[in-house]
Amino acid sequence: MRFPRLLLLLVWRDLARAVARPGEALLPPAFFLLVAIVFAFALGPDPALRTRVGLGVLWVGALLASLLPVATLFLADSADGTLDQYAVRGIATETVALARLVAQWLVLGLPLLAALPVAGALLAVPAELLLAAVPRLALGTLGLAAVATATAALMVGARGGGGLAAILAVPLALPVLIFATGGTTAADADRLLVAASLILAVLAPLAAGAALRLARA
Repeated sequence: MRFPRLLLLLVWRDLARAVARPGEALLPPAFFLLVAIVFAFALGPDPALRTRVGLGVLWVGALLASLLPVATLFLADSADGTLDQYAVRGIATETVALARLVAQWLVLGLPLLAALPVAGALLAVPAELLLAAVPRLALGTLGLAAVATATAALMVGARGGGGLAAILAVPLALPVLIFATGGTTAADADRLLVAASLILAVLAPLAAGAALRLARA
């Protein structure tokens, strides 16, 4: 089977499984909104303060939401022998990880984009900043999904090292947060965000594939 078709079938399988479990799929956007609500109350009624920190809060919420499925992203496939079946059929673990990354990006990114207007209104983020955040969130969630995929694969092989893997995920995602919130000059921020997300998206399936092979050894 040719690689594009195989990848599409694996992505479709992962998306179908996510749709079959809507509770898990709705958890990240619900958590994203919960972070916005908590910070809206914590920051108080000062709209100027909310405006200053609102965009950063939204990205922290997106990061935390992306880590919610980490514990189970590969665990079920490892437990029920699905990963072994893929290996028997000659499907590389890197291909499985890439498909899981793409599916996770769609499952994470689209609901967060739908929840963004509500979260932005709660934090009094100006409309122009919110509009600028839409393409950045769409791209930044690719990097966050890549970090989550690699971390989830590490947790399968760690057998108790999940806490360490979760701690490693946050520093890996920091470049995405820094560039997405304009931590550099405006002219460079978007290019650096694209570069960071694409680098993570390329490296994550390789790291996740190696981790999954070690877990099966």
